[in-house]
Amino acid sequence: MHIGIALPQYGTHARAESIAPFARDAEAAGFDSLWVGDRSLTPVAPSDLYPGHTPENPYPPEYKTFMDPLTVLTVAAAATTRVRLGTSTLNAPWYPPLLLARSLTTLDRVSGGRLDVGLGIGWLRDEYTAVNADFGKRGARLDEILDVFAGMWTEETFEHDGPHWRIPRSYVGLRPVRQAGPPVYLGGFSPAAMARVGRRAAGWVGVTLPPEALAGLWAVARRAAEEAGRDPDALRRELRHNPKPGASAEEIAGVLRGVREAGAEGCFVDFQQCVRGPEEALELGSRVLALVRAG
Repeated sequence: MHIGIALPQYGTHARAESIAPFARDAEAAGFDSLWVGDRSLTPVAPSDLYPGHTPENPYPPEYKTFMDPLTVLTVAAAATTRVRLGTSTLNAPWYPPLLLARSLTTLDRVSGGRLDVGLGIGWLRDEYTAVNADFGKRGARLDEILDVFAGMWTEETFEHDGPHWRIPRSYVGLRPVRQAGPPVYLGGFSPAAMARVGRRAAGWVGVTLPPEALAGLWAVARRAAEEAGRDPDALRRELRHNPKPGASAEEIAGVLRGVREAGAEGCFVDFQQCVRGPEEALELGSRVLALVRAG
């Protein structure tokens, strides 16, 4: 199983000067991948609660400071040579697909083809309001974005005429490193989201859950892949683990061992809600990595 770590991007970890040295040190420590997330704003009176939170504590307080994910990944790409670079997840329906495809293709080129694109649709209606996007049609917008990506990454000239965006036929000179484009993973937990993973994605960017919950969700994706004529064994799982403050290296390593036993191909740990700064995150992460690799 590949083991990754979240880059310093939000909360008390959001220090621009820490990104490059953190990325270099994480690569040197033996991590396989570096990851970012995507939050655009933290409303004073939010329309929705973060899963598991209450009206008095509607979302993790660290979300009040959040750096742009693709900028952070670009800095990390320039500072490293081996680790893969992932998004878990970009809230794709916020973005015009033409511009998002250009940014992702550029990052894929800058990194030498090390990009893993994880896309989601988010949970906070306020973020959609702020970018003038329809929250109720976010699933349909994601499907259309995937259509645009596929065309721009595989065709010499491309046009698109869909319900949300129209792109006139144009030359596409900027090409990703891989012929079919970087791997695209999808997030979500609903049956519709998992079925979309099976039909359209390289795999799932999820979170650590009890084994029976993981197995149930994954069965939906595999069944959808079979029904679409795709190989379900080719699908991959890249899971995020968010340790709570005070969690020990042994406790976190135990979670990762469970993920490995469940058959997931990758898991990364986000310490930004667990410890105060990037230095502590890398120190704790390195101990976790050593424990998991030791068995």
